[in-house]
Amino acid sequence: MRGRDTERDRIGRLLADARQGTSGALLLHGEAGIGKTALLDWAAGQADGARVLSVEGIESEMELAYGGLHQLFLPVLDLVDALPGPQAAALRAVFGLTADSVRDGFTVGLAVLTLLSEAAADGPLLCLVDDAQWVDQPSVDMLTFAARRLRAEGVVMLFAARDGAPGATVKGIPGLLVEGLEPTAAAELLPGLPPYVADRVIEEAGGNPLALIELSASLTPAQRAGRMGPLALPETAAGRPSRIQDGFLEQIRRLPDAAQLVLLVAAADDTGSLAVVLRAARELGTAVEHLEPAERAGFVVLSGELVRFRHPLVRYAAYRSAPLARRIAAHRALAEALGAVGQAHRRAWHLAAASTGPDERVAEELERVAEWAGNRQAMASASAAYERAAQLTADPDRRARRLVQAAQKAADAGQDERCGALADQVPLPLADPGVAANFARARAVVELGYRSPERAARILLDSADRTGADPAGAAAVGASPVGAAPAAAAPPDTTASLLTDAVHAAWSGGNAALIEEIASRAPDLPVLAVPARLFGGDVPGALDALRQLVASSRDAGTGVMDRLMTGIYCRLTGDHQAARQAAAGAVAHCREQGISGWLPTTLDLLVRTELALGHHDEATARGTEALGLAEYYDLAHRAAHLRAALATAAAVRGEEEQVRALTDEALAYARPRGVGRATADALWALGLLELGLGRAEAALEQLEAARREVDHPLLSLPLLPDLVEAAVRAGRPERAADAARQLDEWATVLGRPALGALAARCRALTGPDGAAEEHFTEALALHEGGSAFDRARTALLYGEWLRRLRRQIDARERLRAAREDFERLGARPWADRARAELGAAGGETVLTTRQNGPISLLSPQEREVVRLAAAGASNREIAAQLFLSPRTVGHHLYRAFPKLGVGSRTELAALLAS
Repeated sequence: MRGRDTERDRIGRLLADARQGTSGALLLHGEAGIGKTALLDWAAGQADGARVLSVEGIESEMELAYGGLHQLFLPVLDLVDALPGPQAAALRAVFGLTADSVRDGFTVGLAVLTLLSEAAADGPLLCLVDDAQWVDQPSVDMLTFAARRLRAEGVVMLFAARDGAPGATVKGIPGLLVEGLEPTAAAELLPGLPPYVADRVIEEAGGNPLALIELSASLTPAQRAGRMGPLALPETAAGRPSRIQDGFLEQIRRLPDAAQLVLLVAAADDTGSLAVVLRAARELGTAVEHLEPAERAGFVVLSGELVRFRHPLVRYAAYRSAPLARRIAAHRALAEALGAVGQAHRRAWHLAAASTGPDERVAEELERVAEWAGNRQAMASASAAYERAAQLTADPDRRARRLVQAAQKAADAGQDERCGALADQVPLPLADPGVAANFARARAVVELGYRSPERAARILLDSADRTGADPAGAAAVGASPVGAAPAAAAPPDTTASLLTDAVHAAWSGGNAALIEEIASRAPDLPVLAVPARLFGGDVPGALDALRQLVASSRDAGTGVMDRLMTGIYCRLTGDHQAARQAAAGAVAHCREQGISGWLPTTLDLLVRTELALGHHDEATARGTEALGLAEYYDLAHRAAHLRAALATAAAVRGEEEQVRALTDEALAYARPRGVGRATADALWALGLLELGLGRAEAALEQLEAARREVDHPLLSLPLLPDLVEAAVRAGRPERAADAARQLDEWATVLGRPALGALAARCRALTGPDGAAEEHFTEALALHEGGSAFDRARTALLYGEWLRRLRRQIDARERLRAAREDFERLGARPWADRARAELGAAGGETVLTTRQNGPISLLSPQEREVVRLAAAGASNREIAAQLFLSPRTVGHHLYRAFPKLGVGSRTELAALLAS
């Protein structure tokens, strides 16, 4: 541990915190051989009686879904029985202990979180994940999911990953770069070498500890004596990992041939099981005694039933140094050994590794592996299996189908960039309409995720036209050969789903004309009838179709896109309660089915319905979760939408710096790509901020710019009340007239109370004073049961109008109600305005409720925990809903109770009810 004071201090603090019950996580990253494994070993030695769980990533096992998770938890599998039933069932399924499918990938993550908490019940727990880049991605996803949510369990999770290596990625964990040693510390690793030789080795190794040790070990006696010719250590070195491996290779080649062969089998193995290695070795004519030279040389450590390499680069060197024929033989032998013990999924991957050309039998086995992984929500592993199956497929149609399936699973896993790379490999033309439709979806995922939503919509629309519009002459995707037979038409549901996906992409772009064009292809389909009629002028027909769609969306078999579009249509037409129900159903569907790539999108809709209902804290909590997922999966398109939504909630609270930071990022992405909805929403958030802070002219400029970003009045409807208010406050009532008229027309035809209330408020602002009170009163009546924020804003405007007429007593009543609502909602600038107006009307201006009450002392997560606890939920139930461990929930309640001055859940419920 020479020269590692910084790293040891950081790890030491995490271990010390764990002894006090606080959890933490750290990613150690750097080049190969830099000392990451040594730091993990040091941490294990400093654990002082803490339970230690560890897993070492193996390159050949990285596509085996949940293999790393199983290896980590093997010593504590007995604790699975202590988990809640659904969590225990999910872990047993992903570990292959049952044949059950896993419907909800998030239940697996929560099970991992709870299991870590249970394992730490009697003291601190240290989890070590070495070579994380070679741990399978589903395991890494679940472990990082848990690591980001650990708080008060006394768990430390240390990940070590090699920079630049292909494989699994660790995201969302604080990182620490492990760099090369300083020359003084490096020299301490080279005792006995002459200074000139030590200097040359240090220069060659660049401070890499493993390179220092291995390069010095590979020196000849003449070199050790100081004869360092240019051929021994050239001035221009090869890549450092290659030089390190050369050192290992030199030592491995000194072993007897049989020892090299059994070492190769161990390197190719992905179980770590000595029995499996020896069973495969016997197939190649070697035996356990042939491991002795490798064990004496320190290449492997044998303990009980396990075989472990002392360093990953030893494994890598042992495998890569073998000729191809030997590597193929080793994989075949391992496939036979694993088949004998019933490990079909590992067997399939070894058969694939042993294949040198197309092999349909192996491809079919890999397809079964993909289906198995997909049923356990391991979408990244399923994608990898489909991709390898495609590589082993000679038939172009089958190869195309498997590549498209690989691309789709990559999209489901949130790997949009990889989805695009796989789609680029698909051989064209595609004769099968179903495959062609899925191919279009894969291309559209990439287009929507990184480029233009309008182009994504066009790709899907063109595919729908080709595969379904003309069954007699539908052409295959790509250039059709002359004289080719016409392709069979796609099933009607395929065409419908393509058109629905296209409408969703056009919605993201804010392009109503394109939405209508797409929906008009199939106006009788329920999910398309709403936009076809709504934008085609038949609003009553659209509302009838929407009622039918809402009713059908409650069916358990409804897919995520139909649920999503139902929620969008409900929000578009002002039925926010129905929109919220549809959004919550879509979110639950994504969680149950493990389609994490769609979860940020469905959460985005839920966030916007919460905003429309005035639930700004809930919107912020859901939006923060969704943005974290979008960033984790590199979904830049969805992140732009979410930043705009979060900026809206921050604008209500008057958090100017936060609003500008979020909208700057959202606009930087959305404007150049024509993402009209995200652009409009970001500008709307800026306008709302300016309006709340009393800068009406600036607010008007932003809101008018937002309105110009979308091409239909219905798409700009939610921001029109703010635009009208900004224009009136800025002394520009003529710029409010058109917006007020459009709002009034749509509120009338849609018949939603919430829209009617806003339209009545705007009539009060823009109409004659003689009719204003009637309109304000109507608005307040229509607000009942709706958004408290909108109601408070109407009360504020009404109170201001009454004060201008010198009706001070009436004004104080309205202004007081507005101030209390704003303070309860945390809408600081609006509360300040109401308080100032109330003071001018002769009323009291002291702070109330939220701003000086005990609830304001809680963090957002503490408030969520307290709210659920007051409703009667147990710690385990709260943990499941908020994706926390039960111990973290208990910690939040332990901190919240003294702040609130309560000592029990009963007192808590009474306090919140008051």
